[in-house]
Amino acid sequence: MPIKQWFCRLWQRNRDLFEPKRLFLILLGTAILSFGLHNIHSRSGVTEGGSLGMVLFLDHQFSLPPWLMTPILDGLCYLLGLRYLGWDFIKLSAMASLGMSFFYKLWECFPYVIPDLSAHPLIAAVLGAVFVGVGVGLVIRQGSSCSGDDALALVISKVTRCRISVAYMITDFTVLALSLTYIPLRRIAFSLITVTLSSQIIDRIQNISFPIKSRPKAE
Repeated sequence: MPIKQWFCRLWQRNRDLFEPKRLFLILLGTAILSFGLHNIHSRSGVTEGGSLGMVLFLDHQFSLPPWLMTPILDGLCYLLGLRYLGWDFIKLSAMASLGMSFFYKLWECFPYVIPDLSAHPLIAAVLGAVFVGVGVGLVIRQGSSCSGDDALALVISKVTRCRISVAYMITDFTVLALSLTYIPLRRIAFSLITVTLSSQIIDRIQNISFPIKSRPKAE
């Protein structure tokens, strides 16, 4: 089958899934998230929990290389997402992953927009949480995810019927507790502020009424 014909059939089968408004919100979310990660998290030393924190923990405690563990952990989370959230979730998450890669590379082509907040970790924690919360909230509202952490949180929320903010805090707090074995308590404290605030913002974004069509969404 010619490649052009294959793409046409693929588009016809998924036309309703990849509606323009949904794609716009997914890409907007990844742009906001990657902007915050590049301008704040990568420079301030204040981090998030989730798979990133777990990768660092496994590297420090068991010398398991991050380049290997990152795709393994994300892959396991996406397998859970496939089991409980379906193929539409995987397709939309692939779109979000492409958006994340594109926008992060784009921001790297320009000078930093936000001043270095390394000397002001509390400001970095709060401002970083806003970018993460709004960006991730827009993405997962469309039945998608930016990384394995988001997929895992959506699965926990669906299976246990808890709020998405609770699901995020379960995963983030678990990883941050493990990270206390090698990260100073003061740094963990600011990271706790970030994950708590970002989880609450994600939850609020999930419950805002936007005039968009029905879509797969965590219960």
